Amino acid sequence: MIWGLSFALHEEAITDRRSGRIMNANLAEYHIPVNADVPSLNVLTVEEHDPHVNAHGITGSAGAVANAVWHATGVRLRRFPIRIDELLTQL
Repeated sequence: MIWGLSFALHEEAITDRRSGRIMNANLAEYHIPVNADVPSLNVLTVEEHDPHVNAHGITGSAGAVANAVWHATGVRLRRFPIRIDELLTQL
């Protein structure tokens, strides 16, 4: 779940448009959440027996955050990470 939150709000691979190279290819420049960035989480586990599907906590997390932003503001953002400046320009 924290990885999904990180994808939705923090992580961004910055690419050089001319060369196609990743500009922030190290952890010093690639923003990931720390303990202070993540609220307390409650996990609800639904028992499911399916031998063909293996779901992970990251699946759907970024979309859920985007939907929460949409429900709170009425603005549908379709690029990650969700940035406050993009949200404010569409309000």
